[in-house]
Amino acid sequence: MASVTFAKFNASSSQWIGQQSFSQRQGSSARFPARRVSVPIRAGSYSEELVQTAKTVASPGRGILAIDESNATCGKRLASIGLDNTEPNRQAYRQLLLTTPGLGEYISGAILFEETLYQSTTDGKKFVDCLREKKIVPGIKVDKGLVPLPGSNNESWCQGLDGLASRSAEYYKQGARFAKWRTVVSIPCGPSALAVKEAAWGLARYAAISQDNGLVPIVEPEILLDGDHPIDRTLEVAEKVWSEVFFYLAQNNVLFEGILLKPSMVTPGAEHKEKASPETIAKYTLTMLRRRVPPAVPGIMFLSGGQSEVEATLNLNAMNQSPNPWHVSFSYARALQNTVLKTWQGHPENVEAAQKSLLVRAKANSLAQLGKYSAEGESEEAKKGMFVQGYTY
Repeated sequence: MASVTFAKFNASSSQWIGQQSFSQRQGSSARFPARRVSVPIRAGSYSEELVQTAKTVASPGRGILAIDESNATCGKRLASIGLDNTEPNRQAYRQLLLTTPGLGEYISGAILFEETLYQSTTDGKKFVDCLREKKIVPGIKVDKGLVPLPGSNNESWCQGLDGLASRSAEYYKQGARFAKWRTVVSIPCGPSALAVKEAAWGLARYAAISQDNGLVPIVEPEILLDGDHPIDRTLEVAEKVWSEVFFYLAQNNVLFEGILLKPSMVTPGAEHKEKASPETIAKYTLTMLRRRVPPAVPGIMFLSGGQSEVEATLNLNAMNQSPNPWHVSFSYARALQNTVLKTWQGHPENVEAAQKSLLVRAKANSLAQLGKYSAEGESEEAKKGMFVQGYTY
């Protein structure tokens, strides 16, 4: 693949967390000059398409609908309304979501599970085509889930790199244009330098492979809400995690203009005695982003992480009260679907009402992306928290 030289500087290998990732050689002289290292940024056949896809997803007033739950997790959602975890039931629920009239006004991308990417409506229309007609970009979850990380403090790592290139090529053929890989970092477990480095390296390899196959990678190192730590501790960990992530993204020649980020908001731990206001969360989160995220990145698409529907929207709105270097928006699952699922209850006669409730939440977050949201008139159901300790997809 073709490449172009981007910059030249002195470089050394990455250090553990808390030390500089780049260190300049000290005491070099004319007899022993510092070695000049060229850092290539790939300019492959997909570069222009990647940049355009990322810009489309990061378009004003729109965000991402995440419906990429595994079959097991989707089954738990269905069980909450008394439905069995069968493919027809999963299809019916996702058909409800993806065929909602007017959804494309507020939603720019939809992350799908592999099953959904290849499914069609009961009338035989591909879900991918349903999205395209609404100007919504189809995306695909590509990781294979979390497993224990040996040598760590009861932490995990994300698997799925084996065979990722061939799978990504097939997903592109099926119509996907962006990808998602979720790994997690636990503050109560440390986090250990090993876990942070593993998370960052895995995300970087996935991102490079995705771009090589035409998919815009969503980079998601979720810092779990679990714990009773204060917001300052979350900020400290978030800055360490994102510094490692961007170091390894650069090492893997990832095109920053062709990625999207899906960070956690910087909040206190879920069990912390004091809740933070939306203004405080916005201040801490934007501080972290400005310190760690280059302005070349087109979009920051926040995860909700177990916040209530209203909390997630209020916090996003607070972050958009003044201009940001990037598109600051949402990539919500539970914070868009909770009321929808409870409205539907698995009954065909409730589909229209459930779709209307999806539009209510999508419009609320669209307004929040524009900094124009008000919580006035929100239902009590939308204010209920959805935090689950050790949540898995």
